[in-house]
Formats: sequence, structure tokens, C-alpha cells
Amino acid sequence: MGKSTTARMFADEGCALWDADAAVHRLYAPGGAAVAPMAAAFPDAVIDGAVSRAALKEIIAADPSALGRIEQIVHPLVAADRQAFLAKTVSDIVVFDIPLLFEKSNENQMDAVVCVTAPPEVQRERVMERGTMTEAQFQAILAKQMPDAEKRARADYVIETATLEHARAQVQAVIRDIRENRLHA
Repeated sequence: MGKSTTARMFADEGCALWDADAAVHRLYAPGGAAVAPMAAAFPDAVIDGAVSRAALKEIIAADPSALGRIEQIVHPLVAADRQAFLAKTVSDIVVFDIPLLFEKSNENQMDAVVCVTAPPEVQRERVMERGTMTEAQFQAILAKQMPDAEKRARADYVIETATLEHARAQVQAVIRDIRENRLHA
């Protein structure tokens, strides 16, 4: 959809940016807060002192119920990382780049929600260009996600990312609206 690129556009405009995926990488890295509890629950998931995402994928493929146990370990740590970031930031606007925000019912924790969207063919093309997943994996991920139309309907703002220029203009408009209409409400 262009979520990460759009999030960086907010940062380029002076907003503080917290990235859930980056937080997970920190938690999984050697010395990260998730390493010890993951090693206790899934010893094969820790390789060279770090949680291996590839090993986790294999564990989940062999036992789909493992995903819930992994989430029980990781989600509270991610939430704590987010709160620590928020406590130290001084920006008037803080952007939380969170995949599956609606799917995990976290939208109520936000003052406003931006949905980043792209036409389905653009989304597929972007994902497949990365070369990190197969068509079947892409379809499996889509099947777990809330339909784009529903996310757009539930969001406070929608940013279409078919072109970078259009997306940047929309980011600037959202920031303007937040500063003029939401910060002091």
C-alpha cells in the first residue's frame, strides 16, 4: 500500500515516527527484551542470541496455534516500546506505523487514524517486486487482513499512494488539518 513510505513522509514533515516493525526488530535482536521469553517458549526460534523470523515462520507453519503464543509474548513488549517512545517525544504530532491496527483492535488507542491505500494491482506489484514472498504467501496475508474498503471507511484520513507526489500532498494536508483542527480540540 505504501504505508512505510507514507510514514516516512510524515517524519520528513517533522512528525515523530514510531515503527512497530522496527520495534519488533529491536526486541528480537541480541539483548532484546523478547529474546529470553521467546527462547523459553520456543527454543528453536533463537539463533545466535537473536529471535529468527525465519525460524518463527517454520514454527508457525508446523503449529499454527504457536502464533497466538508468540503474540502473547511480543505484543505487550511492543506496546511498552511504543509507550516509552511516546513518553520521550516532544513533537506535536506522533505517527505510529502499525500494521494490522484495525485487525488487532488498536485504533481506539489513537487520536486519529490514517489509512494508506493503493489500487489492488499496485499493491500486488509493489509486494511482488520486493522478492520476499510468493504469490501464495501474498494471498494468505491478504486473507488475514481487513478489506481495504472497510479500513478506509473506519479511518479519519485516507491517503492514496498511487503516486509519491499525490501521497506527499495528502500527508501535508492531513498534518495541516490536525494542527488546525485537532491539536487543541
